[in-house]
Amino acid sequence: MTEPAHRGGPVLAAVLPGLPQLLGRRIAAGGYALALWAALLAVAVLRWDRVSVALAGPWDHRLALLTLVVVLGLVWGWSNRDVRRPALGREPGRSQLALAFRAFGRNRVALVGMIAIASFYLVALLTPFLAPYDPGAQGDLLTHRLVGPSREHLLGTDQFARDILSRLLYGARVSLAIGFVAVSISITIGTLLGAVAGFVGGKLDAVIMRFVDMVISFPRLILLITIIALFEPSIFLIIAVLGLTQWPQVTRIVRGEVLSLREREFIQAGRALGFSRPRIVLRHVIPNILAPVIVAATLGIGDTIVLEAGLSFLGLGVQPPTASWGIMVADGRNNLLGAWWISTFPGLAIVLTVLSFNLAGDGLRDALDPRLRS
Repeated sequence: MTEPAHRGGPVLAAVLPGLPQLLGRRIAAGGYALALWAALLAVAVLRWDRVSVALAGPWDHRLALLTLVVVLGLVWGWSNRDVRRPALGREPGRSQLALAFRAFGRNRVALVGMIAIASFYLVALLTPFLAPYDPGAQGDLLTHRLVGPSREHLLGTDQFARDILSRLLYGARVSLAIGFVAVSISITIGTLLGAVAGFVGGKLDAVIMRFVDMVISFPRLILLITIIALFEPSIFLIIAVLGLTQWPQVTRIVRGEVLSLREREFIQAGRALGFSRPRIVLRHVIPNILAPVIVAATLGIGDTIVLEAGLSFLGLGVQPPTASWGIMVADGRNNLLGAWWISTFPGLAIVLTVLSFNLAGDGLRDALDPRLRS
């Protein structure tokens, strides 16, 4: 059984969400909720000049305001609901999903990775409130060019006297968004094609898998460079190209899972009841193969972020003056000794983000596979 809620839980949760859970020795959940609540309130107070006018500002400012309000509401609502539930109500269930959540929660390393991912995306969404300067604003080239970390510029400035911290935050929006959307496209295509190929079989399976083999046979980086070089580089093109070249691996994974599922009893029962093939695939097959798909998506986002950074480094990705981590690394390659901060901080951001996705992906793989649960 979990620790009982603190005696004054409802009152504390209304004022400081997460504190009752923290006092009830639920360190991870309570500590993160309390820290998140305090950090968001600090953003609202310290950046009130931006928050108060965000509703009438650009779309990204409105999105940041919506994110701030929604996350504050979710943290407050979760803490208050949690302290009002009976202690037995918090006992984990016996369903496979509940067992997977419990197994994932016991994996501290994977949990840290997932918390880091959530924090990265939250910071990216709140960037208009957090960034101290406009990412494209140039300062005085005589006095503010290539200035190291200081109180005025916490991470220094680049060769155009632009603030590195502001560009790092705005670059996170681009890199993380490209990774998420591109992987969503590839996962959708790969899941549908793999499910159809594995379930239908026959000639359709052969055609789909030979096409998969053909796509995989092309060197991916060369294919990406060729496609992007033929068109004008843009964020939408990068997302489309990355999303449309990652699906073959997902297709192979899904097809293998479907081949082991299609002869199961519940699939045979659906056929006996006269269900159509699309209904069986969409409502009975795909929900039962989501575990490896989720793991593939988690690991794929990290790979996509690295690939986008590499393309931007080569000048074939996101184009200046738009900030992205790959462009920032490329901007500092000629000043690695004299101005190390230009490339170091975006490089560290890429490493930490990809590491977090890999840790979370490994944890999800172990938690979702009943054979690997301890």
